[in-house]
Amino acid sequence: MAIAIVLVLLVVGSVLFQFLSPWYFTPIASNWVAMDDTISITFWITGFVFVAVNLFMAYCVVRYRHRAGGRAKYEPENKKLEWWLIGLTTVGVAAMLAPGLFVWAKFVDVPSDAMVLEVVGKQWSFSFRFPGKDGRFGTVDARHVSAKNPFGMNPDDPDGRDDVLIAGSQLHLPVGKPVKLLLRSIDVLHNFAVPQFRAKMDLVPGMVTYIWLTPTRTGKFDILCNELCGVGHYAMRGKVVVEEENAFVAWLGGHPTFAQSSARTASGNAGAGKQLYAACAACHGSQAEGNLAMNAPKLTGLGDWYLQRQLALFKSGARGTHDKDVFGKMMAPMAATLADEAAIDNVSAYIGTLPDSPAPGTVKGNANNGQRLFVSTCGTCHGANGRGLQSMNAPGLKGMSDWYLVTQLRNFKQGIRGAHAQDMFGPQMALMSETLPDDRAINDLVAYINTLK
Repeated sequence: MAIAIVLVLLVVGSVLFQFLSPWYFTPIASNWVAMDDTISITFWITGFVFVAVNLFMAYCVVRYRHRAGGRAKYEPENKKLEWWLIGLTTVGVAAMLAPGLFVWAKFVDVPSDAMVLEVVGKQWSFSFRFPGKDGRFGTVDARHVSAKNPFGMNPDDPDGRDDVLIAGSQLHLPVGKPVKLLLRSIDVLHNFAVPQFRAKMDLVPGMVTYIWLTPTRTGKFDILCNELCGVGHYAMRGKVVVEEENAFVAWLGGHPTFAQSSARTASGNAGAGKQLYAACAACHGSQAEGNLAMNAPKLTGLGDWYLQRQLALFKSGARGTHDKDVFGKMMAPMAATLADEAAIDNVSAYIGTLPDSPAPGTVKGNANNGQRLFVSTCGTCHGANGRGLQSMNAPGLKGMSDWYLVTQLRNFKQGIRGAHAQDMFGPQMALMSETLPDDRAINDLVAYINTLK
């Protein structure tokens, strides 16, 4: 009898949890309500079977319980019962699968007026590409992928010159307009998923997949990678902003074309940057060697691309505005003295001409413990030797000011850095810093970085 009661309670509890639980689908924000309908059908069919089978088991436990003098009847076959089970199972399975076939037929049939864009996945971020005014994408090839050309654009294809490149994990879409997303990976298997859209698809190396949808309400939604793609998989996130048409057009117009990005990549006048660096030298030193007394880190060896990004973040207010970022607030007004992107490029180019000498070590820690932490996390992006990888958006760590590394890791952990909406790659680092449990682990990690040759 106790077992029968447990089975009945299991059924009652499961049904109540289904209808009273606060955890359910996020509110839908696209045209794919049919996805929810198919899942609801599956819930109702499997839920009915679950309830029926368990209540039948409870009945059998009571009805056929042991009684003194009772004798069981052995009946190995019952064709009538078997035919009923086969028929009901077939109907149930068909009822669950058939709606999905109709939805799939619509899922692969893209409207002719859909706007087309490309999603590019790599460890561990998303980037986006829109066709230019000609409405045609330029060709891409894995052989063209490099730190200077992360999309793998073909520089000889005139159709790609006006393609708009979004080198960050935030995508904007106009509300009420169908959109087709071409999905491409340049390293391993990834997945593009927005829970509110109900549409997702794998990004498979060597091929282009796609999904389409029509955003139905404005808002900001999370982009997730639903395929285990390496140690930083959990940090591979982004945002999709659904907004009105005018706002979308303004956002898209604020990003560079491939031609503009290529032109800027080749820019940077070290001679002009030398004059601009005079203001920086007061804190960072004449050779950009850094100065602990001024809380100014070493700059040489970071790479012009990283210096350009951080100066732009300081200048735009995406970094150095947090109330607890005392030294970041000191840097922000200095970055503001650089008039434009050309000035940032010039001063970065000059820093690149200075000798790169390792900063003296000041942090004490257990390098053996730090090695385990570095190999399992940091080395994946920053390189096994800590020299940094632009393709992973990871600056060099080897030879940098160790006290500065400690400060920034703490800032990331505490949300002082990497939380601003315009800091595309900061949130990824903030999540990675959570793998360091305390200050002791941070010191051990940096002590190991100091040993890298």
